Order: sequence, then structure tokens, then C-alpha cells
Amino acid sequence: MLRIGIVGCGKIADGHVEQIRATGRGDVVAVCDREPLMVEQLAERMRVPGRYTDLAAMLAYERLDVVHVATPPDSHLPIARQAMEAGCHVFMEKPFALTADEAAAILDCARANGRRVSVNYLYNFETPGLELAELLDAGRLGDIVHLDTHYGYNLSGDYGLAVMGDPGHWVHRLPGKLFHNVLDHVLAKIVPHIGDDFAVRTCAFRRRAATGNAMVDAMPDELRFLIHDGKVTANGLISAHGRPVAHSLKVVGARDSVELDYAARTLVHSARQNQPSAIGRLFPAWVQSARFARNGMRNLGRFGRHEFHYFQPMRVLLTRFYDAVNDDRGVDPIPHAHILRVCRMIDAIVADIGEQP
Repeated sequence: MLRIGIVGCGKIADGHVEQIRATGRGDVVAVCDREPLMVEQLAERMRVPGRYTDLAAMLAYERLDVVHVATPPDSHLPIARQAMEAGCHVFMEKPFALTADEAAAILDCARANGRRVSVNYLYNFETPGLELAELLDAGRLGDIVHLDTHYGYNLSGDYGLAVMGDPGHWVHRLPGKLFHNVLDHVLAKIVPHIGDDFAVRTCAFRRRAATGNAMVDAMPDELRFLIHDGKVTANGLISAHGRPVAHSLKVVGARDSVELDYAARTLVHSARQNQPSAIGRLFPAWVQSARFARNGMRNLGRFGRHEFHYFQPMRVLLTRFYDAVNDDRGVDPIPHAHILRVCRMIDAIVADIGEQP
């Protein structure tokens, strides 16, 4: 059993504690936050014995194997470096780092200290994401031609209200503001298919009415972007206003295409007309309905096995990460090259937004 500590005792830390325990690979023995009340509320509710407001003290006394970092991204580099130099592996909440340069520094530190590092790109380990990986490995889609990804963000939800109601919230300090905090969810799905030599074009704007607070009003809430590497293109849409709030991906291949809905946890092959004329237009709807029905039956089985909760993909990711930690020959669940490419894409998108009039 791995001895695990958590730095940052905000809302997301609950999910980390629950899924660490659910993996059966480790136990949370200590939590740390600069705010004592945050430490106490998490430790009391989750029955964690070790309680610290100083990271150095936690690292010195708890003999940790893994540190989970659940703090704002501007603190990730110093915390990760301190933990890895103390001999700990690190699992990072997204965004992985504030910039690609900081991300590279974290990855370099992991290599220098012989430590594992990963990040909570959980949606690649969602059921449709795992099914997509199997299709790609089998070559059933052929060469990827294009990707179309859509991520909705509800500013009326708990987290959205916290950001909108507090001009001092750390999201407002990010270079890319709201988008900087959610772009990982979009880009982590496409980086396996886009090379390092990519170009970016963006359109970002604020659709909601002004509040009169300069800090809040400076935050755009709609983003469109195009990324291409000369062979593959990807369109991205982040919307705070589109309804229903969507979370989807379409992968267009030279042989076949698929459409993933991460909210409904479905993956279906795109409709194809195989018969001529009116007959050919009649059958696809029935074929698609059967495909969705099969997805529904599989999801019903997962529900019965308690594998349909929100953080199920995080449990899968953590299990693979801990397996790699315990096996010197193990494979990181998220390649370092993909982590760095996500950060480089975020930098490019943020820079392009900043150049808009």
C-alpha cells in the first residue's frame, strides 16, 4: 500500500481521497494546506490522521510515496519539485502547470530524480475514451483526418458561481482565465493525433452582459479554435452559453468516423448510407438507434457494477499510475510528450487570444 499525501484541501481534494481509497493501491495518510481550517475540514470529514500547514514538515515526517497536488497551477512547479526532491512521485491536478516552460521543468525534475509524474486528464480514461483507444490500436478508423471537440461550461453551476462572484478567485489570475482552467479537458483528447509542429487560430469573446467589475468582465466565456499540423486538423468549441452543456468529440478517420459523448458515456460510429436512394436514407436512423441501445445496455451493466459514477475514469487513471509507480518497468498512463504538448497548445491559444483586438 502506497503512503499518499494531498497538498491543497479544496473541493477537488474530496474526489482525490475517495478515488485513492477506491483503487485499493494506497491510503491517504496526510493532507496539507496553508489554511488550517481547510486542512481540518478535509481531515475530519475524510478521517485522515496527518494534518499539516507546511509541506516540508509533511514530507519530513510522513515518509510519503506519492503526493497529489490539488492547488492552483501557479504553485505546481515549486510543490512538485519539492516533493520529487524528497523522493515522492507526483500526481497533479490540471492544469499541469502555468506555462509550457514550467511543465518542462516539472518533467525534467521527474527524470532527474527518477520519479513518476502524471496529471488528472481523466476523460481519456472515461469509457468512450478507452473504447476509442481500442479502435485506434486496431486501425479500424484508418489515418485520422480531423477532430471536432466541444466542451460546455455552466457559469451558473457551483464552480462557475464561485468564479463569477469572486474577482479575487485564482482563475482570474491565469493568463487564459476561464479557458486556461478547462482547455486541458479539450486538448488532452486531441494531442495524440496532432504533432509538435502545429499552428493555432482562435476567436474568443465575452457573450454575457457586463457586470461593471473590471476583473470579472475581462474574462471571455466563448472560445473557438483551429489547430493544424499540416496533416490533421482539430476544431475546438468551449461555450458557457450553449445548451445542453455538451462534452463531446468527433474523430474523422480515412476509413471510418466515430462520435463520443462523454456526458452520456457513449461511442457510436457515424451514420453511413450503404444502400442507394431513399432506401439508403431509411436505414441509418435505425442502425444508429441500435448502436445507442447497445451503449445503453453496457452502461446499465457498469451502473450495476458501481462503475458509472463521475470519478470512475479518475479511478482507472490512478490505478494505472500507481501500477507504474510500483513497477520500475511500468508505462506512464499519460506520456510526458502529451503533457508538454497540451501545455504548449494552451500557451499558443492564450497568446493568440491576447493578440486579438
